[in-house]
Amino acid sequence: MRYLYNLLTYLLLIPFGCYWIARGLGNRTYLDRLGQRFGFGFPALERCIWVHAVSVGEVQAAVPLIRALMQRFPDHALLITTVTPTGAARVHSLFGDTVYHCYIPFEFPHAVKAFFRQVNPEAALIMETEIWPNLYRACGVRKVPLILVSARISPRSVPGYRKLLPLIRETLSHGIIIAAQSEPDAERFLALGASPARTHVMGNIKFDVEPDPDVPEKGKAARAELFGTRPVWIAASTHEGEEELVLDAHGALQARYPDLLLVLVPRHPERFASVRELVENRGFSVVSRTEGRPAGDAAVFLGDTMGEVPMFFVASDVAFVAGSLVPIGGHNLLEPAGLGVPVVTGPHNFNAQDIANLFIELGACRLVADSEELVEVVDELISDPDEAARLGRAGQEVLEQNRGALERLLVLLEPLLGSDSPG
Repeated sequence: MRYLYNLLTYLLLIPFGCYWIARGLGNRTYLDRLGQRFGFGFPALERCIWVHAVSVGEVQAAVPLIRALMQRFPDHALLITTVTPTGAARVHSLFGDTVYHCYIPFEFPHAVKAFFRQVNPEAALIMETEIWPNLYRACGVRKVPLILVSARISPRSVPGYRKLLPLIRETLSHGIIIAAQSEPDAERFLALGASPARTHVMGNIKFDVEPDPDVPEKGKAARAELFGTRPVWIAASTHEGEEELVLDAHGALQARYPDLLLVLVPRHPERFASVRELVENRGFSVVSRTEGRPAGDAAVFLGDTMGEVPMFFVASDVAFVAGSLVPIGGHNLLEPAGLGVPVVTGPHNFNAQDIANLFIELGACRLVADSEELVEVVDELISDPDEAARLGRAGQEVLEQNRGALERLLVLLEPLLGSDSPG
């Protein structure tokens, strides 16, 4: 089946190139280092630890891991690969020139060979579950230890993997170490052919994320400078079709709180302009962050910058984590929870269902089914500061109780690399 898979990758070479160039016409960041997608222009490295994080969320989740690797293995170069330009921008904003970054090549065999020939990884760590048969096989052939970090397989994805079971079984046979988030995740990997000896339940390193110590002060300053004394709620990482639902809720809430402000942050930068147009067409006054001025009496404050969502969480009274009112799968509940902000989410959290279930079971977030329930919950939390504070504290407690996956992962990694830390 691998030969058929490789044939398919070559058949997709031209359509993939056309697709990426077309995306670049609308958003020129997709043309950045385009050759790397096809196997050209990688940095030449030695003694490299390679960490792959698809986009912004995975990069953010990998922050404590990357910092720990920099501290424990200072003689190793660190290479971070991403798929999306927004992920690349986040790597640069977090780490600057202290790490290397390139885009991960597509699965064309020649591109994969060129990648390994240039970067020479001594170990590879893939955040969550990205199954790349040619990349994984290349690690196995070169005896490069490969760890799937915070690995998970959702129940709904298992039937799809089973259709490709011979290819998946072969992919997982190359000495891959599974550091699964939970026992059910580990069982699903074993059912797909993972080695029992190399499958471990490690937990989720997202719980080990430490908020930037400057964020609370930045958030308070932003609140005072941009929003004043108005009540504020944020809808973070919204998607197409979801902004309409959020704006419906905001309109209903304004009937109860005329001075209520919505901070609206679309997930993808290329949608900033179209979302602003949508807000205006719905009759809401709007101020964009890039205008560099306070919200004033605007109904909506559009977060059209990158990397400032944590600050806006702190500046808000209630945080709705989007991607969950529409079937996207939800986004990171842990970031606002770690900042002590009361968290609300919709019904679609299959990207991290275990985390969502844990928060719901422990009363650390509020679950809403639709925009009507969103209105009622935001109303309750704005009108009851004590309940909002309790919910915020409960979220922080969940994080504290579930830390430790990072240290367990490093214990697993050290024998594979050997420690070169001072002392």
